[in-house]
Amino acid sequence: MTATVDAPAEVPLEPAAAAAPPRPRRPRPLLIAGAASLSAGFIHAAAIGAHADHPQAARAFVGVAMLQFVWGAYVLVRPSRQLAWIGVALNAGLVAGWAVAKTKGLWFISGLDVKEPVQWADGLAAALAFVSLVAALAVALRGRRARGDARPMLTYAVVIALVALALPGMVQAGNHVHSHGSTVVVGADGKAKVVAEGPTQVRAYDPTKPIDLSGTPGVTPEQQARAEMLVAATLYKLPQWADANYALSKGFFPIGDAATGDEHLVNWNYINDDHTLDPDYPEALVYNTRGGGRVLESAMYMLPQGSTLDTVPDIGGALTQWHIHDNLCFTNDPVSPHVAGLTDSSGSCKAPLVKLEPVPMIHVWITPNPCGPFAALTGVGAGQVKAGEVRLCDSAHGTGL
Repeated sequence: MTATVDAPAEVPLEPAAAAAPPRPRRPRPLLIAGAASLSAGFIHAAAIGAHADHPQAARAFVGVAMLQFVWGAYVLVRPSRQLAWIGVALNAGLVAGWAVAKTKGLWFISGLDVKEPVQWADGLAAALAFVSLVAALAVALRGRRARGDARPMLTYAVVIALVALALPGMVQAGNHVHSHGSTVVVGADGKAKVVAEGPTQVRAYDPTKPIDLSGTPGVTPEQQARAEMLVAATLYKLPQWADANYALSKGFFPIGDAATGDEHLVNWNYINDDHTLDPDYPEALVYNTRGGGRVLESAMYMLPQGSTLDTVPDIGGALTQWHIHDNLCFTNDPVSPHVAGLTDSSGSCKAPLVKLEPVPMIHVWITPNPCGPFAALTGVGAGQVKAGEVRLCDSAHGTGL
């Protein structure tokens, strides 16, 4: 017999496992862009405290830091070409803003409105923003082709280096010094100008803290002392006039400018008395009326009739500036004249309005003021300064509010 050997049964073949699609690589330039953005954000965050004397500047640094944090973190987690384009716009704006701040000053941000030389921390932050800009632009322009980076170790080394730069940058930013440290004047064109450059550290005027008006080039110790003494005396004694009704009962009269937000009450009998720069006998009081009531904010000391801007006493040198009002027309009221208009092109008032003899005056603020403790008012009724001078805005000691 012939043995029959059964052929082995065919084992059904398992279908070949489908090949897993290659995992797309992240656009590695975005890792660099994100790391650079985060590092720059940390530097800007560290600078917030150094700009606390200028709240507008501090808020600007908060905003910039938050933008860099949010974009940098999000682009690391969810990289995309759309985010790359957003990063290009964001960092281009930041680099441009830094360039303007260093060449002209950011006129719309108190505390950053005067140009400063490049310091290490802000230069580093700008350089990091520029790196982030270039890296994001590479992804935005190349699109999907940016996913083929074959040098991941080099990318990671760059990322680590960028992050490491944040620490010394933060230290330097926290110790930032306003190098303009000088008195700034605002001309008729509205542009700020520096009286003198100098790497001096200054402090904003804060009525609740010890008075320190140092740091203005050209101001002698004697001038600084006189200015600080006048501020101290005003802070101590002027609040006796905080109740406007009490001031009215003592011979002060409103001049009708409450609608401006800064109402003046004048004691006309004090102008020609024997007291000058005396908070017990202030010629005028200024009240903030923006909240609906009257909140005492400043004294306006006035010299006797016959005084001129050429004969004013030297209080604080470049820290202080006297002014006059020679373009106001008042009602012809011997007891309580009110401001009712401005002079015409010839410098005259149309009857029945009259022009009063202008006398030099100076403000001393007991509340924070963007232009320091001796700032004049702004606007149409700001007054006039001595010929050849421009209106003082001591932003170095201002609060930026």
